[in-house]
Amino acid sequence: MKNHLDENKPIFLQIKEHLEDSIMNGSIKPGERVPSTNEFAAYYQINPATAAKGINELVAELILFKRRGVGMFVTEEAKEIVLQKRKQIFYDNYMLPLKNEAKKLSISEAELKEMIERKGSINER
Repeated sequence: MKNHLDENKPIFLQIKEHLEDSIMNGSIKPGERVPSTNEFAAYYQINPATAAKGINELVAELILFKRRGVGMFVTEEAKEIVLQKRKQIFYDNYMLPLKNEAKKLSISEAELKEMIERKGSINER
């Protein structure tokens, strides 16, 4: 788990994203148990209800499932669900604004594709 929380983002979202990241990078695999709300609460010194909110959102998204009396576990489809969700977020947050700005600047699709495919240094301007 991350050692600290970001004060600028809701805690339940950080817990949710931490679990999603762990699923994406393979540190938590399908069928594995995830930390409980009480474990998150003790680790971060937060209210268990806050941790539960993030975990419950993952249950609602079919990323986690509950085994009564045992805990929360990662679904077999979790990685694919997170991947598709994050691709959609990437498209909405980056590609749509990029396409809209390109349209304002009269950049053609071919020019935009060329810009995206252009290789250069990270410090290119």
